[in-house]
Amino acid sequence: MERRVVVLGGTGFIGRAYAWRCAAHGLSQQLTILTRSPVRGANLRPLSCVTLVECDVNDAKNLSRAIADAQVVVNLVGILHGRDEDFQRAHIDLPLSIGELSRVYGIEHVVHVSALGAATDAPSMYLRSKAAGEAALQRSGVPLSVLRPSVVFGAEDHLLNLFASLQAVLPVVPLAGAHARLQPVWVRDVAQALWTCVNSGPAAAGVYEAVGPHVLTLRELVRCAGRLSGRSRPVWPLPEALAWAQAWLLEHLPGPTLMSRDNLRSLQVDAVASSHFRTLQALGITPASIEQAWAQEGGDRAQMVGLQRWRAAHRER
Repeated sequence: MERRVVVLGGTGFIGRAYAWRCAAHGLSQQLTILTRSPVRGANLRPLSCVTLVECDVNDAKNLSRAIADAQVVVNLVGILHGRDEDFQRAHIDLPLSIGELSRVYGIEHVVHVSALGAATDAPSMYLRSKAAGEAALQRSGVPLSVLRPSVVFGAEDHLLNLFASLQAVLPVVPLAGAHARLQPVWVRDVAQALWTCVNSGPAAAGVYEAVGPHVLTLRELVRCAGRLSGRSRPVWPLPEALAWAQAWLLEHLPGPTLMSRDNLRSLQVDAVASSHFRTLQALGITPASIEQAWAQEGGDRAQMVGLQRWRAAHRER
């Protein structure tokens, strides 16, 4: 049965992977992707299962019109950096609106991407706001599936590409939070989890921890990015005082923020699976390791100079 699915944040990293996964599975899910900038979704236009709609999802009237006829709402909106009010708007106010409107319109199912480590007493505003957003959706009473991913990697990810690029130009990588423990998950596995939750309907309600098969420290992850990109450099774990100073400096530099003090606080919580929730295996998914994903995405090409060249990420063979 075809499902009418409205996707918020669908032109981002995870959203693009989800759209391509839907295309690969046929037309069981028709996606209406809401975006403030249709240009960002230009590479999705050839997909027959996707309709791009220009919409400011933070405008209640626009959002109401956009989801009125949906059967399922998928919320992928999230930010890593910003002021407290930015986290409030993206991670709390928006889920609150989605929940209220979903109840009004009788939407059968909401699928929401949160974050591993989300908790009301977490040290970072990022994680606390993610927990508050989950709670707002739960209060709506609409059947809810929550994916809590660890760090997500793939062809167009921010983290591994950043560290691969740094190792191309720096003799040594100074690293804050080097000993933080993560369980990296491939973006295609997250996309498959989204597709499965949507296709299963309310039967898939619950919380799922989206993690890969291996636990790595951030330092090990950086070294992996260097090795796979062919630009491996030594990693220098920063002492705590220098780590906070570096985060403060990066917050205040012009241009995109590479690291903030809130990010550093998030790294105080290990982003690894707990024993409290189901994992991707409960959705029939065997998650891939970084090495397996690299091989599938064409990592054996001799001329690659960084993870940003993984152009096969969203092409189904």
